[in-house]
Amino acid sequence: PKGITITHQNVIDLVMDRCWRQPYEQRILFHAPHAFDASTYELWVPLLSGGQVVVAPAGNVDAAGIRALVGRHDLTHVHVTAGLFRVIAEEDPDAFAGVREVLTGGDVVSPAAVRRVREANPGVTIRILYGPTETTLCVTQLEAGPGRLSIGRPMDNTRVYVLDEGLRPVPAGVAGELYIAGTGLARGYVGRPGLTAERFVACPYGGRMYRTGDVVRWNTSGEIEFVGRSDDQVKIRGFRVELAEIEAVTGEHPSVRQAVVVAREDRPGDKRLVAYVTGEAVPEQVREHVAARLPAYMVPTVMVLDALPVTANGKIDRRALPAPDFGTAGGRGPRTPREEILCGLFAEVLGLERVGIDDGFFDLGGHSLLATKLVSRIRTVLGAELPIRSLFNAPTVAGVVDELPKSGPARPALRPRR
Repeated sequence: PKGITITHQNVIDLVMDRCWRQPYEQRILFHAPHAFDASTYELWVPLLSGGQVVVAPAGNVDAAGIRALVGRHDLTHVHVTAGLFRVIAEEDPDAFAGVREVLTGGDVVSPAAVRRVREANPGVTIRILYGPTETTLCVTQLEAGPGRLSIGRPMDNTRVYVLDEGLRPVPAGVAGELYIAGTGLARGYVGRPGLTAERFVACPYGGRMYRTGDVVRWNTSGEIEFVGRSDDQVKIRGFRVELAEIEAVTGEHPSVRQAVVVAREDRPGDKRLVAYVTGEAVPEQVREHVAARLPAYMVPTVMVLDALPVTANGKIDRRALPAPDFGTAGGRGPRTPREEILCGLFAEVLGLERVGIDDGFFDLGGHSLLATKLVSRIRTVLGAELPIRSLFNAPTVAGVVDELPKSGPARPALRPRR
């Protein structure tokens, strides 16, 4: 859409100099729209290296279509977007049977989808590609294994830098912005010199480099891990948070097929993280999984959806995600005066009409800041000290009752405000 000027030499570099190391008997499926940068790989890599192009029939290619094309034409390489890869992994992971390599990218790749395809096709190599159009399709690659996914290592004739705001390199493990230089760099944007000057900047090490806007970090294996977008950072209770990092950890849970995390402020002044997931996920189990890997302020409320809304281009439509429904499940009511007071305190802090004794504080939209507020209200109303960690361990009224000191009566005179 921005009109990116790619030269013939850029394409030659993509095909000949980025270490594809694909044999001449390759048969690559060509199904991307001509204006989509993936068509550069699907068309020119085989044609300029002695392979074959298998042109898909008109129309969208789905799991059944991939299976039919692979079987009919004995395809060796198939490139699909991360979204289509996930759909095929869910519907028919055997569709890739017999393919030598499956290449995917363009968005965050689902670890669950990689696991399903690997299990169904042990002999298939899954290669994750990363690279904006401004650098001629792809600049890093990773052969996906069973561990945590990254965007891999730089390809030949490509230089990548992870820099801070002063264009200084950051050490491994520290997040910075990704800059790309090398022979695949585009000339710029058609008729937009201002945008070209903003994104294509002077490289401290010579020549030009492209400022991607992607926040990444080097890991200890020498691979680049995607953290998020510099324009997608949000601030939650004073902490700067990368939503993509939470999405990646959430998506690692085996019951989660797909995950997207957003920061919502449905009540003025109450910004909270919400993870929308698909699959057979249990919200409490997913939260426990995330809480074991990330700080408390990064642990989201979890909502399970049948499917995530998508745009006409097949990407997740974050604006169409529904507002969280934190209504109670209508569980058991209080059995004792202390439970009655605690149910009222839970409801007061969460802004709900009613809370049952088995309803989870965090499942109903609670977060670390509200947990601190609840602990304070319990101290004031009941005269009892509840360590905040106890609330994370036992997030229901019934659980809190067991955590509270048994001595001393509840003080019903200080009813919670409603």
